[in-house]
Amino acid sequence: MRNIKLLTVLFFLSQFLFSQEREKIDGVAAVIGDFVVLESDIDKQFTQLRVSGVSMENISKCQVFGKLLEDKLYQHHAIQDSIEVNQAEIQSYVDQQVNAFAQQIGSMDKLLEYYKKDSEQELRSEMFELNKNSELAKKMQQSIIEEIEITPEEVRQFFNSIPKSDRPVFGTELRVSQIVVYPKVSQQEKQNVINRLKDFKADVIDNGASFISKAVLYSEDPGSRTKGGKYSINRKNSPMVKRFNEVAFSLSEGEISEPFETEYGFFIIYLEKIRGQEYDIRTILLRPKFSQKEIQETKSRLVNVRERIVSGEISFADAAIEASDEVETRFDGGLLINPETQDYNFELTKMDPELYAQIANLKEGEVSIVFQDEDRYNPVKFKILTVSNRYDEHVADFSKDYIKIQKLALQNKQLKEIEKWQNEKIFDTYINISNDFGSCDFFSNWLKN
Repeated sequence: MRNIKLLTVLFFLSQFLFSQEREKIDGVAAVIGDFVVLESDIDKQFTQLRVSGVSMENISKCQVFGKLLEDKLYQHHAIQDSIEVNQAEIQSYVDQQVNAFAQQIGSMDKLLEYYKKDSEQELRSEMFELNKNSELAKKMQQSIIEEIEITPEEVRQFFNSIPKSDRPVFGTELRVSQIVVYPKVSQQEKQNVINRLKDFKADVIDNGASFISKAVLYSEDPGSRTKGGKYSINRKNSPMVKRFNEVAFSLSEGEISEPFETEYGFFIIYLEKIRGQEYDIRTILLRPKFSQKEIQETKSRLVNVRERIVSGEISFADAAIEASDEVETRFDGGLLINPETQDYNFELTKMDPELYAQIANLKEGEVSIVFQDEDRYNPVKFKILTVSNRYDEHVADFSKDYIKIQKLALQNKQLKEIEKWQNEKIFDTYINISNDFGSCDFFSNWLKN
């Protein structure tokens, strides 16, 4: 209560200064709960959007201000509800963000000049606060809608409520299947990698060598190498594979694991610190190398599989189950899942450009040539693709497009719940808006009219 009174005094003091037509160094635009929104915050938001490549042509100051008010409302109640964010992850994201912006604009000096900052640390601190507050707002939003589900009957009602003339049109869609094979690694090469990781561990323990330096110099994990192998993982929702989690969560602080194998290669893990459910770890990943002979044998193996499919000896789906090394698609007959919709259909206009290039000239049921490819953890792999079930552009059909319609219906229900929460909290929360923004046509009732 004391904080609210103090913020109120600050607000009306700023209003008095405005009325006396004194120079506004940084006026108070609004007070929301325990947060003050300054006019400079609106300018910072404009700058952030421009640097991120967002077109500002049709975005007004009132719209940006309204979004800031929403964020502050979420942040205020996130703190009230004891919602926390992972500060290590935010700092890591800020580092990537600042470096990317500096590269995009030409240099760090130019970036500092653009943001009107005296030092890189000042810029990073401001970016950290912006991202931390954004993450708090996002988590608060997620907490509002996380338990919302939708029934088939609600999906049907939502679809029927859309006039036929307004129903969405879905572009040409198709299903893509692939068979992927990886070169086989010799046992001797695996042992060489294990021995090398053991040498790293011994050098750190026996000679005081730096684990961080070794990760920077030798780790083959592009996601963590530049950060000295650092990850922060949570016992409740770690994104790592099962074997990795088993090893990481079995360590004591300061302990280094023995080398262990995953589908991505061989790791050693150093447990730096335990913070409740959060584990700060550092890793070194090494991947066994393949000989040219092993690479050629792998390609020949897939060429043979393709010939069997083309000749009609075996179906593509059965060949995937029999021969594919890709666990994610193998038991679905090689069918790829669309990461956007979580179904098997890919809309041509929204397809990943690399995937589109590989299937663009394929007729339905035709099998592609053998492609050599790579990904984050596999420097060499070979694959063949086929296209099936091509659907031409069409108006949404309830049975054919149920998954997409279900997603739209769920989003609609979530938006209504957020709107309901926001309307309730606006009246439950101390809010005062500067007279300078009294003419804004806000989407939400910030002026409590």
